[in-house]
Amino acid sequence: MSKQKAVLLLALLAGGAWADEAPLCVREMDERLRLACYDALHQRISATGEPPKDQPQSLAGGESGTSAMSRVWELDPGDKRAPFSARSYQPNFFLPLHYSSDINREPSSPTHPARVSHPKYRSFEAKLQISLRAKVAEDLLLPGADLWVAYTQRSLWQLWDARESSPFRSTDYQPEVIYVVPIPAQIGKLPLGWNWRMLQLGFAHHSNGQSDPLSRSWNRVSLGAGLERGDFSVQVRGNQRVRLESKDDNPDLTDYLGRGEINLAWLSGKSTLGLIWRSNFQAFDRGSLQFDFTRPVFADQPAGLRWYLQLFHGYGETLLDYNHRQTSLGLGLSILQF
Repeated sequence: MSKQKAVLLLALLAGGAWADEAPLCVREMDERLRLACYDALHQRISATGEPPKDQPQSLAGGESGTSAMSRVWELDPGDKRAPFSARSYQPNFFLPLHYSSDINREPSSPTHPARVSHPKYRSFEAKLQISLRAKVAEDLLLPGADLWVAYTQRSLWQLWDARESSPFRSTDYQPEVIYVVPIPAQIGKLPLGWNWRMLQLGFAHHSNGQSDPLSRSWNRVSLGAGLERGDFSVQVRGNQRVRLESKDDNPDLTDYLGRGEINLAWLSGKSTLGLIWRSNFQAFDRGSLQFDFTRPVFADQPAGLRWYLQLFHGYGETLLDYNHRQTSLGLGLSILQF
């Protein structure tokens, strides 16, 4: 008898007491994760002699006792999923209520003085973001190291300006390649209960798809590290701009957007908090701060639809605004978390 059949037989002998939890294993499409799910159930009932109690589902789709960073980036063997499965990357959200303190009506750069003016743009608009990724290679060059591709699209939409046909004010496009290396547990142990979980090496192209004089773009390579302690995580990343063309629409871009960022997150399983600081580490009046807060719309579905609050202050909320300072507040929903 196979291991999966044996575990299912034990569930039946338990009088169907696994009915609320075993279907989670049945619905798992990845064979390795499905078997790991059954193994976990079998180990708990073998140790206690009683059916397991309901376990809350985490934001990343795993059980609450596992590492959030490992589930997101598949760092541990038990968190590996099949390649070429689309997953969320950065938050996917729709903020129909988005207010800017100083909307950019005359965008400019050193190579493109302000030639286009939009005096009728309204401070109230909508902001939306779609961000997906997929693993394309496993165990590449190093044990457990994976190669990912990702795509993020962010737009500011004059949704409430029906008189002007509700135009999209700005849209950014960002494809990326990310190489993720898990850090072995014996190396990653840090003081105060922190763990160094991963290294990331990436390349990204970031542009707004506009023609002159509104064209903005840049390429970067990045090196980052991820640390974790319980529900808290820290990701640090440094960026190096790469000039692939002689033409440069925004030569001073990194002076405003920064040369690196620190991303702090608290993932409790219900409410989540995030803080992103971007800086060039020279002029601290540049860069930006972004605060994100989410909470489930339905308390029993923490991985489902969530309320989303975002506060941004500084430069570069979009690429067109890279040298324009503003404070904005958005409220809406996050979607497609998987």
